[in-house]
Amino acid sequence: MQTEKIQKPTKTAKPRLSFWQIWNMSFGFFGIQYGFGLQQANMSPIFRYLNANEAEIPALWLAGPVTGLLIQPIIGAMSDRTWSPRWGRRKPYFLIGALIGSFALIMMPNSSTLWMAASLMWILDSGLNASMEPFRAFIGDKLNTEQRTIGFAMQSFFVGFGQTLANLMPRILPLFGLTMVATGSNAIPDITRWSFYIGAVAIVAAVLWTMYTTDEYPPEDMAAFEREKQEGGGVLKAFTEVFHALRDMPTTMKQLWWVKFFTWYGLPLMWQYLSLAISRHAFNAPTAQSPGFERGIEVGNDCFALFNVGCFSISFFLPTIAKRLGRRGTHALFLSLGGLGFLSMLLGEDKSVFLIGMTLVGLAWGSILSMPYVMLSTSVPSERMGVYMGLFNGFIVVPQIINMITIPFLYNTLLGGDPRNALVLCGVCLLLAAGACFLVKENAQSEAAALPVEPGGN
Repeated sequence: MQTEKIQKPTKTAKPRLSFWQIWNMSFGFFGIQYGFGLQQANMSPIFRYLNANEAEIPALWLAGPVTGLLIQPIIGAMSDRTWSPRWGRRKPYFLIGALIGSFALIMMPNSSTLWMAASLMWILDSGLNASMEPFRAFIGDKLNTEQRTIGFAMQSFFVGFGQTLANLMPRILPLFGLTMVATGSNAIPDITRWSFYIGAVAIVAAVLWTMYTTDEYPPEDMAAFEREKQEGGGVLKAFTEVFHALRDMPTTMKQLWWVKFFTWYGLPLMWQYLSLAISRHAFNAPTAQSPGFERGIEVGNDCFALFNVGCFSISFFLPTIAKRLGRRGTHALFLSLGGLGFLSMLLGEDKSVFLIGMTLVGLAWGSILSMPYVMLSTSVPSERMGVYMGLFNGFIVVPQIINMITIPFLYNTLLGGDPRNALVLCGVCLLLAAGACFLVKENAQSEAAALPVEPGGN
């Protein structure tokens, strides 16, 4: 095992890290994304098993965006003001969030009622968001400007890898004798139950790996940091810092709003309705009681697996593509591919249509998880990296909240009560987001970060 020897950076440059150092510092993201992958592929079916109707599902998914909106900026601001030689700055938040998420993953498949599953989803999202935001800021803390593109690409790889493994559980666990038959006190299948138990272990183990192998840099100006720390204020001070950061928001961050709005108004429809659309159109199973519904859920997991394979396959090519096209051009290209992937699902009823479409969407997902963050990280001051990464999450969760409030009113009217039409709307949104990329003006420093970086170093 390769551990990192701490070296305090200067104010002008951070030391170049090796490929394996970047791997270790990002590995905790794997566990977090395994948890998100389980949630994304399984929560709508779990809600349906517990007798939710399709129009209610977007409202039940409100937990993610609301907890993200509330938690990530506050955790970001608090972690900016945290430091101890033993625990560092971001690590305490990694661990606390992982433990909360692990608890929720253990309890979720034992839900006996819809309200219990919905409540546990709030707890799960609170834990995952508390861990995820510091990992985004960690890239800005640890990596110099030139290496940030590969740092966020590495996170994209672990997003894809973690979620792929989560999606493949319905294929892997039958090898150990588990089935899609429910043997507990509720209707949730054993495969789903054990997938969540494995996820509970994975999230804690992956976060502990990063904590053990990676040190953090102390604040650049320790005297100023200690003065701020002595001022105290806790959560109240964090709220004040969030307000000041909003007031001083960089221009590039403001220009990214419409890109993120269209992207994240559409994407929740994928997690909410993909498996239901496959069950209805590929297996003629419109309800959870229909023969073939479980088969549709299995193929939905296969689709998400291909989606994530596309994500981690493209992740390390993104810096080279960005060198040729620029980051906004690269992001526009992949968002367009994702939009076409969703629209292609209208071309037939066979499961292969959904599998191919989701592979294209996975390419877009790799870009969504990296390009905007590199643009942002090079436009904000390093001492406020945590709070701005948390606020940027608001650009993700506010559109999701709007989605989850409006879609219940649109589902039986504009979308005709058909989950596949929801996926088509998602495709239109990604195409609009691609167009909005050209509203973003990148400065010279942020363009420099798009250059490809060899995965190595001293």
